[in-house]
Amino acid sequence: MNPELISDCVHCGFCLPTCPTYGPLWREEMDSPRGRIYLMAGLVDGSIPLSDTTVQHFDRCLGCMACLTSCPSGVRYDRLIEETRAFVEEHYERSFPDWLQRALIFATVPYPRRLRLALALTPPWLPGRFRTFAALRPPWRSSEQPPEVTPALGKRRARVGLLLGCVQRVVFGDVNAATVRVLAAEGCEVVAPAGQECCGALHLHAGRAREGRRRAGRIVESFADVDAIVVNAAGCGSHLKESELDVRVVDVSELLAELGPRAPREALPIKVAYQDACHLGHAQGIRDAPRAVLRSIPGLELVEPTEQPICCGSAGIYNLVQPAAAAELGERKAANLAATGADAYASANPGCLVQVSSHLRRAGAALPALHPVELLDASIRGVSADELLGSARR
Repeated sequence: MNPELISDCVHCGFCLPTCPTYGPLWREEMDSPRGRIYLMAGLVDGSIPLSDTTVQHFDRCLGCMACLTSCPSGVRYDRLIEETRAFVEEHYERSFPDWLQRALIFATVPYPRRLRLALALTPPWLPGRFRTFAALRPPWRSSEQPPEVTPALGKRRARVGLLLGCVQRVVFGDVNAATVRVLAAEGCEVVAPAGQECCGALHLHAGRAREGRRRAGRIVESFADVDAIVVNAAGCGSHLKESELDVRVVDVSELLAELGPRAPREALPIKVAYQDACHLGHAQGIRDAPRAVLRSIPGLELVEPTEQPICCGSAGIYNLVQPAAAAELGERKAANLAATGADAYASANPGCLVQVSSHLRRAGAALPALHPVELLDASIRGVSADELLGSARR
């Protein structure tokens, strides 16, 4: 843990109202960014031990980075919590059930074939802490694989690589396919190698820093001679950007906003509630681009849920290892989205779509759950609103 980064915090408390674990959940100082930074400082100077209680407060952090948005001092809490979690994983001995759960997650989720098999075979009656995986298992699957190379339609404006992701390619393969179609329609040649690995975002955010960085570096090896690697999963994009790779990394909405619309759009008269993914809005500071993409669609009405900055509780593996807290935040986000009266909701991260859809279903208010690029793809292809909503995941 970097003492200089710790000392940047002046303990003003601006982060407290924006922190989900402080405000909506526990109202405990040590479950706020400011409180956790106090704990970090104590670990560094030796005044606080690495105890079960200390680790619990670090584990309870979602890593949503809402504090980055609200901090007037520019404290790099993102780097601090990642360094702290790496320290915890190296020096703290977890209980066997906790260790086993995390080991199974990282032996399964980053590997598409294993994840596909686990989703197909997981029974609903798993015991204890393993029950959450079954509860969150989405009722849809899509392993649609885009071509390895898709030519640009019309004059080529860029040559880009597409990160396929691990959860994304197993559960949201149709999002990858829509991303390729949209990019091609907007003048991009798209390279999507089937053999690319998990990017390591889940590892880094859970304290497995070396593995996270190693995997990020290997992603670059999957792409040759591209202008940028395009990402359609916010958590993966945030991780790859922070990894300072030798290639530009952009969110798909970021690239589309830069290029500007070229392909004709058909009207899509749908009321859509857009949910900011934390690692797109807070971590990457990208808020205008996805909204610009949606507003480029004729007839689409964009609405905003209340408490937009508050995390939905997905947060990498958080909803698996902290299910009670994640469920409370998921219910809150689902209620706010349902209250908009929208026909569908959209978010730019697979974890958010799975998490919120799960709680909307439980509340009896299931809404079609779409990535923004799917709405743009439907508009470019002339898909009707009824057809899109009728076939959408819920």
